[in-house]
Amino acid sequence: MEKSQILVVEDEEKIARVLELELTFEGYHVEKIHDGLDALQRVREQTWDLILLDVMLPGMSGIDILRRIRSGDDETPVIMLTAKDSIDDKVTGLDLGANDYVTKPFQIEELLARVRASLRSKQSRSKASGLMIADLSIDEATHEVYRNGEEIELTAREFSLLLYFVKNQRQVLSRDQLLDGVWGYDYYGDTNIVDVYVRYLRNKMDKGFEPKLIHTVRGVGYVLKDPR
Repeated sequence: MEKSQILVVEDEEKIARVLELELTFEGYHVEKIHDGLDALQRVREQTWDLILLDVMLPGMSGIDILRRIRSGDDETPVIMLTAKDSIDDKVTGLDLGANDYVTKPFQIEELLARVRASLRSKQSRSKASGLMIADLSIDEATHEVYRNGEEIELTAREFSLLLYFVKNQRQVLSRDQLLDGVWGYDYYGDTNIVDVYVRYLRNKMDKGFEPKLIHTVRGVGYVLKDPR
């Protein structure tokens, strides 16, 4: 069984190291980051099963990171960590879409229980909302993609793009919409990146299969639909 991918964003090295050791011992794959801006970059580069996110961070606060995460991703569980036992902090985090909130200092067993609960909830939601179109099926929990029973290997970014297409199937999406939804609304790179990744997806999940699912709408963008 594939290990769950957990990103620990915590600027206190000792706490981050303890979390890394304990979560690794529990069987998770863990990466830790100490800076807010670096963390936001890693969130965009890879799909995570869970994010442990400190509120007070150098570079960018955990609240601002959460706001950017939720602007294009409503699925990834986020547990906020903070030394502040403040009702305002908790309300702000939960209103922005945090799944849970743990105040430091915390008991490691309690945090591990919350991690397990958040991961179970994510898997339950994924199974309850199995995504399919034509003979294409997507498992959000395992990131497995099948077309006509054949497994399609996708990178994390390709998977995120496909997921966005499927959740907005039959809707014509502009390049700007795809950039906002998959790369984040404050992405400043070349919009041609969308065309590049759409080409990657087509080569993997449309080439050699019928019907074709990703269609170009000239002058507008792209749409994923079953034309039959």
